[in-house]
Amino acid sequence: VSMVKHFFISGRIHFIAIAALTIGLVAASSFAADRSIALNKEIKTLEPMKGIVFWPDQAEEQKDLQGSISLEFSYCLPCAVVTGKTGNKIKYDWSSFEKLLDGIKSRGHQAIVRFRIEYPGESIQNAPNCTEGVKGATAVPKYIKEMDGYNESKNDVDGDGITYYANWNFDELKWFYKQFYTDFATKYDKDPRIAFVQAGFGHWAEYHIYGTAITDSNFASKDYQAEFLKHLDTLFVETPWSISIDAADDKYTPIVASKDLMKLHFGLFDDSFMHEEHDISQGDGDNEKNWQAIGKNRWKTAPAGGEISYYEDKDQHEFLNPDGLYGVTWEEAAEKYHMTYVIGNDAPEGKYATSDRVYEASSYAGYKFEITGYAVNKVSAAVRVKNIGIAPLYHNAYVTVKGVRSEKSLKGLLPGEEATYTVAGIKIDKSESPELTITSDKLLKDATIPYKANLDGSETVIEGLLDENGTTAIARAHNLYSDKDNLGRFRASKLTD
Repeated sequence: VSMVKHFFISGRIHFIAIAALTIGLVAASSFAADRSIALNKEIKTLEPMKGIVFWPDQAEEQKDLQGSISLEFSYCLPCAVVTGKTGNKIKYDWSSFEKLLDGIKSRGHQAIVRFRIEYPGESIQNAPNCTEGVKGATAVPKYIKEMDGYNESKNDVDGDGITYYANWNFDELKWFYKQFYTDFATKYDKDPRIAFVQAGFGHWAEYHIYGTAITDSNFASKDYQAEFLKHLDTLFVETPWSISIDAADDKYTPIVASKDLMKLHFGLFDDSFMHEEHDISQGDGDNEKNWQAIGKNRWKTAPAGGEISYYEDKDQHEFLNPDGLYGVTWEEAAEKYHMTYVIGNDAPEGKYATSDRVYEASSYAGYKFEITGYAVNKVSAAVRVKNIGIAPLYHNAYVTVKGVRSEKSLKGLLPGEEATYTVAGIKIDKSESPELTITSDKLLKDATIPYKANLDGSETVIEGLLDENGTTAIARAHNLYSDKDNLGRFRASKLTD
């Protein structure tokens, strides 16, 4: 009996050992084609959707700087694209807006747009559906202004000029503002010509009316603001939207006091970035206090942007000074607030906005990708990507091999983080080194996101490859030896038999 038992146990062990060896050989055969790929790239052109921003007229004029920026900013007017209303449908003529977008696109750039209602001291020109030639006129559509019961208030704002204020008690205006953004998002959310949208109330849509006392009609009520912002959060899927950091002021808005509103997916823009007392350490620090109140970590999921201060002419002219402005360099300020973009339209009027310096400053902003691993087999590719920038990418973008995209998006990869992206459903010859690109539907035609890489092909094969059954190859290989304790006992038994 003992001999039979010994034979049975010994045979069982031999069987298990042979089976394990056979599975191992099959696995090795299946995965023998897994190999690392050499990849060497330098970033020679500016990444899209980040950096220093000009207005369209400046971008057009500064031919030598067009390759140093990727974004252009423009205020836009609701009245310029609205021709009236029929029933419950707003009538539009988007031709002027299309002309703006196409002009920006022609320079290889994308747009940041902000629809505003009030602009102190500014006269509207060449917009026949608006109130033209009147200083400080609102951009409320004519069809509303012509309705019975609609009226506007007016003030001479010290330092800014005559300003008319929309009547935010008027029901049609409140309905219109929500419906306008619904229609706009439906038409333009996926449009690659638009990178970011900014929205808001008050002067320049920046959530304040400094110099004018708030009444029950010249600024949207807190209840309506909450309603509007919640609505806006449902509209934009592909295009990030932002509001001013001044929305942190509870005198004007309900946002900071509301947990529900703070959970909305808005980014932030700072309209007086890098002014003399911007930070707490520099003086009053109101800007930094607003950042802390409304968005200390918001940059992780939504963009941080803004505009260099106009408090002093030197602010725009000298913020690119490598030695700094008010003791702070652009790079230090950008990294502290994780800035993706900043409007520096008047920088060319100073002496620091050379093409190299503007490119350098633009390149420092936002995301930046490095490929730290690249492996393929005959049916898949695995790519490890690290964000070596100061902010995430806020748009969906995908590692792409042989025209096939990874399922997982690069959107939201934080600075310093690495992730592996698998590309499946491809065929790769054993001697082939397929080109790797980063693509996105929010890029202009034929554009890709540049990256850096320094791989010689001798690196250990990274995880993420698939076998012909769609199983993660290396993970499956690991599973062959998952029962380590039993495997040890099998070996011990064999040695002592």
